[in-house]
Amino acid sequence: MHAVQQLHQYRKSLSTTTYKSRGQRVVRCELCRLAKPFCICALAPKVSSQAGFLMLMYDTEVLKPSNTGKLIADLIPDSFAFLWSRTQVNPDIITLINNPMWQPMVVFPKAYAGDEREIFDNKITLTSGKRPLFIMLDGSWREAKKMFRRSPYLQNLPVVSFTPKTPEDSTELSSRYQIRLAANNTELATAEVAAQVLSLAGEQTNADLLDLWFDVFSYQYQRGVCQINRANPNAVADYTAFAKLNGITLAKDITN
Repeated sequence: MHAVQQLHQYRKSLSTTTYKSRGQRVVRCELCRLAKPFCICALAPKVSSQAGFLMLMYDTEVLKPSNTGKLIADLIPDSFAFLWSRTQVNPDIITLINNPMWQPMVVFPKAYAGDEREIFDNKITLTSGKRPLFIMLDGSWREAKKMFRRSPYLQNLPVVSFTPKTPEDSTELSSRYQIRLAANNTELATAEVAAQVLSLAGEQTNADLLDLWFDVFSYQYQRGVCQINRANPNAVADYTAFAKLNGITLAKDITN
């Protein structure tokens, strides 16, 4: 199990009652959290990356089957996940941020950063010998703003901000996330944001793969619930074709 899956199990162990969400009666895979007939675990990719992702997850976010932060951990080997708390700081978070191998930076809109904050706007500059550690604030937009403002250990870290773009041109990108309602269609899902950040970090193949993996998750998720499926019906075919073209190993190839 990767970091988000482990955190999900830990968060469940803290609950005294069953977490109730839309689709709670669906029998789900414990790892990908999709309805078992539409499980995508066999398609999980195996790649290498210089980037790391630290996901700070709002309390119940990790329990939601619709969460897309886990898709980042499916792809990126160095992914870390922690529950966020306003009053108690997990010392492992501080240790990770202070690890000299990483250059930590918070992924958040620059409008919230303040005048004194270092901002990487649509580009990332790395210190020699360091790897980027992208800190993702995983929750609703309201929850993410709360985490950004009320986490003292984040206040002195640079902010990565970007204008969402399509791969083909410079037009503004609209979210493809149809599972939850957002205030507007430019609010991207966590995995969509991570794909944009990987592109800024120079890992375009991984960025494209994560976008396609997100489409697979979105399509298969909607197949398992009682709603119109607005996702790409060719998502699985597009994803597997891209993986084959780029020599990317999938979980099913490892086991077979």
